[in-house]
Amino acid sequence: RKVVALTGAGMSAESGVPTFREAQTGLWAKYDPQELATPEAFRRNPARVFSWYASRLQAARRATPHAGYAALVSLERFYAGGFTVVTQNTDGMHSRAGSGSVIELHGSMEAFRCVQCRHPYPSDAVLELAASDHEVPPPTCSKCGNFIRPGVVWFGEMLPGDALERAGQAAQAADVALVIGTSSLVYPAAQLPSMVIAGGGKVIEVNPETTPLSSQADVSWRATAGEALPMLVEALTREVH
Repeated sequence: RKVVALTGAGMSAESGVPTFREAQTGLWAKYDPQELATPEAFRRNPARVFSWYASRLQAARRATPHAGYAALVSLERFYAGGFTVVTQNTDGMHSRAGSGSVIELHGSMEAFRCVQCRHPYPSDAVLELAASDHEVPPPTCSKCGNFIRPGVVWFGEMLPGDALERAGQAAQAADVALVIGTSSLVYPAAQLPSMVIAGGGKVIEVNPETTPLSSQADVSWRATAGEALPMLVEALTREVH
């Protein structure tokens, strides 16, 4: 009755969204991404950090959600109120594909906001700045005049408490967890499958590679999300009819 889908970088990469490391191309090739993803980096060089995230948003918008995303939308309809996506990804692809119940543990590149008062800033306006092939200073907040920053969780920052709490609740209530395209190494997201197991639920891993979760999963499906999830939807639909 209750299903939670936990998705990671492999889900996005299958649609061509550059991973955190792969985003280091062109203008950004000379930088360590971890040096561009901290509050300290933003204070030192706001133009560099803002421009990098603007370019990443641009790359994500260019990507088209693959068939696995549409399958998750179908599963959400199938389970009618009992299906939740919890993602480590910040590219907004699940929402673009049509998923309604999405918890973004690490924030979203679609949610730029003021560094001080948190007033939102439209991502489409950020994309206009991303058209430049050089670093541009971040815009300023219309409310308080401080810089606009990406609405993602940087190294050294806490995950949003509300998102983490809701993800934990979804995991504890789940009869089944689909763990899709994640290395199962990054905490606290990596502990969510254990919460499902502790609650008596089953874990289905969808990943072409073996991960630390594989030995605990009830099923390890060695396939990509774009291959496996449409097959799962087809099988469920066939069983019902």
